Amino acid sequence: MGVTGTLAAMSVRDDHTEAFLDAIADADPYPYWYDDRDEPDSNPTLVRTESCDLCVVGGGYTGLWTAIVAKERDPKRDVVLIEAHEIGSAASGRNGGFMESSLTHGVMNGHQRWPEELATLEELGLNNLNEIEAAIQRYRIDCDYERTGVIDVATTDHPPSYVEELREEYQLLRNLNQRVEWLDEAAMRAQVNSPTYVGGVWRKDRAALVDPARLAWGLKSAAMSLGVRIYEDTKATSIEKDGVGVLVTTPLGRVRAGKVALATNAFKPLLRRIGHYVAPVYDYCMVTEPLSNAQRASIGWANRQGLSDIPNQFHYYRLTEDNRVLWGGYDVVYFWRGKVNTELESRPATWAKLSKHFFTTFPQLEGVKFSHVWGGVIDTCSRFSVFWGQAMQGRVAYAVGYTGLGVASSRFGGEVMVDLLDGRRSTATLTRFVKDKPLPFPPEPFRFAGIQATRWSLDREDRTGRRNAWLRTLDRMGLGFDS
Repeated sequence: MGVTGTLAAMSVRDDHTEAFLDAIADADPYPYWYDDRDEPDSNPTLVRTESCDLCVVGGGYTGLWTAIVAKERDPKRDVVLIEAHEIGSAASGRNGGFMESSLTHGVMNGHQRWPEELATLEELGLNNLNEIEAAIQRYRIDCDYERTGVIDVATTDHPPSYVEELREEYQLLRNLNQRVEWLDEAAMRAQVNSPTYVGGVWRKDRAALVDPARLAWGLKSAAMSLGVRIYEDTKATSIEKDGVGVLVTTPLGRVRAGKVALATNAFKPLLRRIGHYVAPVYDYCMVTEPLSNAQRASIGWANRQGLSDIPNQFHYYRLTEDNRVLWGGYDVVYFWRGKVNTELESRPATWAKLSKHFFTTFPQLEGVKFSHVWGGVIDTCSRFSVFWGQAMQGRVAYAVGYTGLGVASSRFGGEVMVDLLDGRRSTATLTRFVKDKPLPFPPEPFRFAGIQATRWSLDREDRTGRRNAWLRTLDRMGLGFDS
């Protein structure tokens, strides 16, 4: 099944329009990563009352890493993890597979918000990425892990100010003694050949690429090998104090736990307070058919880095293990009242837009077809990065708000949750980054109106290079919106 029916409704098309629409006409609206024979069997649904030391709510990366770190620190700790659907079925299994070491949604965002802590946060992020790599090796997780680094790209599609912004990032990374290379136009095109490129910054050792679904399934296997009891199709419906512990209620059972870690990402939180800080937004992605040798040669890309351009509305793209191009981003959509359901994972108009942008970037790949198109919901917050909190006299902790760069930072999020629940002082828990929370989003209808005004303003800045009064006001308030 493709997206032909919806595309047919799009009117007047010239030959160029026909080409980029034809490229997605037969695409399967299903995440590419799930077309894998290695998908594990589902675990049972919880149908009774269980007792444990720690209950983890959520079976994405944050929940899985929380369970693993908790068991590695104390093998005798009894851990139960419950997931509303299947492990890796949400953002953790359908993202682009970019494993960035940055905990702060990029070094520039970190520099703007926590300049005095930036060196520490960058070191913590690198240590976190190294720990992930060690865990992948230790648990023998087959997830196509490649530590190729990433390139931030400046293109001709955007105002010259973004090249200046890229140079600022390069100099900041140099000042932090990181392995980074400035690529002028010729050097950039020697790495990856696009007529739109005018420069790039290659961050060489602080990012990796991974098959996100197989990573999630591998972490599930690792957690179970440590003795974590996992229940799928088990949605937590409420939490409440239960003597000296916490009671987690599900449709068919309950969990009595000493402590609870909430890792619910963009989904409706069990603690109402979290909803003030998080907005669920949808991001969309697509994957080509495997490139031929000639097609690969036409774009170069021998070093297989991850790439992203740098405007407000940015694209991210990479090669898969079988030499497809994954291409996503640009549109980030917030629906009225933060609506979340599977129907919103389909957005043909965005796929058409992404297809057009793809062939603008790589005109030499004209004729390539997309095999898969999909979307998914992510949790964004006004500071663009994970934040933490506790409730019920420290018995409950949460980590949410990753804003699209959670593949690696989710492990850090889980590790800090375990620190908080255990009352453990660490380098991380002493930082303002961990202690502080983002500014909350306003209630509806102001939230929806504000996000739409911000999206319009960001698009205008990308086209004109001018930051309007609305964005400057948000800057002064420390508010933002991103994916």
